[in-house]
Amino acid sequence: MEYLDFELPIKELEEQLDKCELIGKESNVDVSESCKNIEKKLIKTKKDIYKNLTAWQRVQLSRHPNRPYTLDYICAMTGDTFMELHGDRTVKDDKAMVGGLGKIGDQSYMFIGQQKGFNTKTRQYRNFGMSNPEGYRKALRLMKMAEKFGIPVVTLLDTPGAYPGLEAEERGQGEAIARNILEMTRLKTPIITVVIGEGASGGALGIGVGDKVYMMENTWYSVISPESCSSILWRSWEYKEQAAEALKLTAEDMKKQKLIDAIISEPLGGAHHDRETAFKEVEKTIVNAYDELKKLSTEELVKNRMEKYTNMGVFKD
Repeated sequence: MEYLDFELPIKELEEQLDKCELIGKESNVDVSESCKNIEKKLIKTKKDIYKNLTAWQRVQLSRHPNRPYTLDYICAMTGDTFMELHGDRTVKDDKAMVGGLGKIGDQSYMFIGQQKGFNTKTRQYRNFGMSNPEGYRKALRLMKMAEKFGIPVVTLLDTPGAYPGLEAEERGQGEAIARNILEMTRLKTPIITVVIGEGASGGALGIGVGDKVYMMENTWYSVISPESCSSILWRSWEYKEQAAEALKLTAEDMKKQKLIDAIISEPLGGAHHDRETAFKEVEKTIVNAYDELKKLSTEELVKNRMEKYTNMGVFKD
């Protein structure tokens, strides 16, 4: 397990507990009472740290290398029913954007999301979760397929942003994202969106328009990353913590501003500490959301979605 800078007190206590248990195994000394005291202190320290996280610390948790990614969630929720679909039928298959059909229970869903890598080789293969225009066009193709067959769409957001390279701009990155936003607002099938990690800029919004939008507890959703914001305002990345606070990018902030519908709770310490519980929470949220949305007619669904987004940012005196 890798530890973040603010998790070092937890690391020290866990190491003490391991040593204490090792002494008990290798000698005749009774260390059970000492181990219990360390365990109590460890639990208290964890609660104190994780219940008082700053915005920047939540950003750090959303990027934790052990945190589950899109395909982890999809495979856990759908088992062996998931069938990945490839290609945008124009350029190529974007490995940073994954999608396909899968079942939760007896209900089929079209799953779409950004996929990051878990080591150097897979990170390069997945382009660090940064999609090219063909990735967004693949996502739109799959959404249109879902619409045709009356299948609900589930999008899982986890990206540091759309790929900003020259070749992406040459192939119409901005147009591809704008087209997805337009088409998603009027898609005639339910869309359920969950931010499972980083939700950065248009890269996330390109598959982020939903009837129901949820954020996991230790995720963020913003027009810009704290580092980029800091570099623009202060010409340095040193002020990223202040930028994170000012951006109001946490799940709690987004809920207060009525930009998301609800927050999905995570196990203590983050989704990577208890993956199975995190998977079950997301699955339960998706099932409950669809049970609510399937009662609406197509006209009501599109109308409500349009109103949801046109009302954002509107203030009444």
